[in-house]
Amino acid sequence: MKMHGRIYATGKRKEAVAKVWLKSGSGNITVNGKTLEEFLGGRDALKLRVRWPLMLTKQENAVDIDVKVFGGGFAAQADAIKHGISKALVEYAPEFRSILKPAGLLTRDARRVERKKYGRRKARRSPQFSKR
Repeated sequence: MKMHGRIYATGKRKEAVAKVWLKSGSGNITVNGKTLEEFLGGRDALKLRVRWPLMLTKQENAVDIDVKVFGGGFAAQADAIKHGISKALVEYAPEFRSILKPAGLLTRDARRVERKKYGRRKARRSPQFSKR
């Protein structure tokens, strides 16, 4: 959705929600008021995961991205940002859909943590069996 010359999209993964604003610019990515490097620290794999849709569409130095993300852990937040960026890029240029869709970047990963059941230690782990 376009608002004030910027494109807005929401990305989700597990409990993490990322609100992404995209506009044409020079390739800056800001997450919660910090640069991507400050936000993710030494987690290079997660930084690569966030930049993946930009690398596929060759927009790394063509758009500025501002993200507000909350909930979940670092990995879920990185995947939520990736999902939001992908959706915003399709809104920005519809021809990117044919690149991002086959890579699975427009599909929300719907896997959740399974609930704990009674009589079990975790979701599926049984208590240790003792014969005596």
